[in-house]
Amino acid sequence: MDLDAFTELLTPRGLRALAEAEELAGADPVAAATRLRRTYDAALTSAALTQAGLRERAAAKFGADAARMFFTPHGLEQSTRAEVAEHRARRLAECGAGPRVADACCGIGGDFLALARAGRTVEAVDADPLTAAVARANADALGLGERVTVRVADAATVRPEDHDVLFADPARRGSRGRTFDPMSYSPPWPVVLDLLSRARLACLKVAPGIPYEFIPAQAQAEWVSYKGEVKEAALWTGAGEPGRRATLLPGGHTLTATGVEAGTGPVGRYVYEPDGAAVRAHLVGEVAELVGGWLADPMIAYISGDEPVDTPWAARYEVVETLPFSLKRLRAALRARRVGNVTIKKRGSAVDIERLRGDLRLSGEESAVVILTRIMNKPSVLICRPSRPA
Repeated sequence: MDLDAFTELLTPRGLRALAEAEELAGADPVAAATRLRRTYDAALTSAALTQAGLRERAAAKFGADAARMFFTPHGLEQSTRAEVAEHRARRLAECGAGPRVADACCGIGGDFLALARAGRTVEAVDADPLTAAVARANADALGLGERVTVRVADAATVRPEDHDVLFADPARRGSRGRTFDPMSYSPPWPVVLDLLSRARLACLKVAPGIPYEFIPAQAQAEWVSYKGEVKEAALWTGAGEPGRRATLLPGGHTLTATGVEAGTGPVGRYVYEPDGAAVRAHLVGEVAELVGGWLADPMIAYISGDEPVDTPWAARYEVVETLPFSLKRLRAALRARRVGNVTIKKRGSAVDIERLRGDLRLSGEESAVVILTRIMNKPSVLICRPSRPA
């Protein structure tokens, strides 16, 4: 979909084509295209069908808003989940930030929508004309056009000092696909750091796997997970003490670094699997302290303990058996327990989970959780069952 096709999609005729395309959801793609081509040209037919498919996929991120919004494939992929964007908007309110926000790489507008709904005025820019047009259409479609202005411009032209808050979400996808190197972001890392240095308060969205050496010393790095899945990281300046922080959504639980280090010891009655946000933020020691636990291996983020402590920061499993890893021994142990269904987890193991699942050749009515890991640098396996809240 190019800019001309998208512009036509916003006309009354284009919106009719989109509505008809949405009614054909689930139909054979060739049949759907053939039906629309009876009324509309090839370009509009393609744009309408593409947009209908993107709206359907976007419901997972944007809920009911997705039915009124517009997307590009890359824009949808990189856009922030609504719950995460709302969390950031709440954080800005808690910081007492002023109302004027510069969104330096707005994409399709997922973040500025939450900011505008929270009462802020947003000046948004994106270097891609199509993406900027989509963002502008989203602001209008959700009734936020009076709070948001969108223009086509390079992020480097933004003047953070003219606003109360800078938000930036540099593109992390190039011609060869997703990039994990901040120097390959768009705009590149030096430009991003220059914007941060001139902002009173800033929030920079980055990939969860950002190398620690790229995090500015004055920034507070926050990793966010939603329903147990790490979604992103954000670097905040001017919005709290520098350091590391993890947040769980939708509950809003927050954990910050205290410097505590977990001890080591033998596998206890329970094993705790810390949430990925805590692992990314290097807060495993803090989680271990919450549950009164320790590490069975100092390099592996599985926490062991003897007491069933409930915490949103970790899933808990009761250990039934611990043994050195061996396919033959594991198969025999599971068959002895009549296990036919296994959930396999691993950290610090090179074993291929799907291949192992097939090699086990299990049958039975019981279920188990199998954890592949290392214990004091030796390949090991824990046979567990989920532990109910105490």
